[in-house]
Amino acid sequence: MKILIIGGHGTIGKKVVAHFQDENEILIAGRTNGDITVDIADAKSIKTMFDHLGKLDAIICIAGEAKWAPFNDLTEDDYYIGLKSKLMGQVNLVRIGQDYLNSNGSITLSTGILADDPVVKTTSAAMVNGGIHSFVKAVALEIENGIRVNVVSSGMVEDAYEKYKNYFPGHNPIPMTKVINGYVRSVNGKGNGEIIRIYD
Repeated sequence: MKILIIGGHGTIGKKVVAHFQDENEILIAGRTNGDITVDIADAKSIKTMFDHLGKLDAIICIAGEAKWAPFNDLTEDDYYIGLKSKLMGQVNLVRIGQDYLNSNGSITLSTGILADDPVVKTTSAAMVNGGIHSFVKAVALEIENGIRVNVVSSGMVEDAYEKYKNYFPGHNPIPMTKVINGYVRSVNGKGNGEIIRIYD
């Protein structure tokens, strides 16, 4: 398969790339580096990327940002960071990307445990994750050409534990192999509209 992985140089992305590259043609997109650059907060940038790459068999997004801060400190503009990047960025990858997928292709988005089990300072991030979960369940009812859309929602991963453990008191780090398998299930399985939760 020809697979585009957006965020393929990130903590999770690197491991997902390493898994899929043995048997597939992998293209990595990132905001600053990769085989091609893209700003997912900009629909024109997404369209330009797909025009350049041509037809694909699968799209995986492990990118998108949202502001973490105490609720009383978040401004309206702070919320728009997550709405434009992680939420609409991934919505636009589906909206635009469907036209560049071969029949029976797949799109895999990424969220996280905050949608179901938020911690402090994550009102914006949790809201965005929950919105993507609802979007995936709904778009699966209408997307055409045999295309499947799923989302992988992981807890705090092992490789980021030291960096984020103080935000997630008492949370168990998720082994990277489990996280990778979430993406394998989405790409190689037959599920559609699934929220693939990997929380323990």
